[in-house]
Amino acid sequence: MNSDIAVIFDMDGVICHTNPYHSMAFREFFSTRELAPTDEEFAQHMFGKSNKYILSHFLKRPIEGEEFLALEDEKEGLFRKIYEPYVEPVAGFMPFVNALSSNGVKLGVATSAPMANLELILSKVQIRDLLGSILASEDVKKHKPDPEVYQKSAKNLGLVAGQCLVFEDSFSGVSAALNAGMMVVGVLTSHTKEELPPCNLYVSDYKELSYAKIAALF
Repeated sequence: MNSDIAVIFDMDGVICHTNPYHSMAFREFFSTRELAPTDEEFAQHMFGKSNKYILSHFLKRPIEGEEFLALEDEKEGLFRKIYEPYVEPVAGFMPFVNALSSNGVKLGVATSAPMANLELILSKVQIRDLLGSILASEDVKKHKPDPEVYQKSAKNLGLVAGQCLVFEDSFSGVSAALNAGMMVVGVLTSHTKEELPPCNLYVSDYKELSYAKIAALF
């Protein structure tokens, strides 16, 4: 049993491969505003970014306050409607998480997505009872690459940064974990190794991972 280490997962692209469905939702959202971002623009300015950044970037003006809340609610509602029938964890995720939990590893989720999206995932991927920390965009003032969400996660889990390993798939997410002083596993569902900051380990899915491989990183 090892209760002295924690594994913290981002959600989009890490627990579930949601990014294609976010792209679909954003395309529908932007098409009603006569905008048509390219795949390259989405890869650069959507994956791993906060909704405030995404909306402000593509609408080419600051999106704040009540307008932001209304636009975010519209887009995320589209995403949940599109994705709900297809929720499925990345290959090997459930056996891996259960192995970590059975070996006493503390577990958390730290996402830049709204809590409603996280609730959708947790309603389909049965890990809620294993989690010692659950944080979404509403729980922080500063979003990734700021380390706040990972610092709060460590505090919730009763550990310090050096005892935590983060699974991330985006440049801003990996940067947030590194900025928090944590080790990082790069999940290559959305980006290549070359597109991410240097990580301690890279995986495409969880099928080859085990508790022993994680413990060996500490």
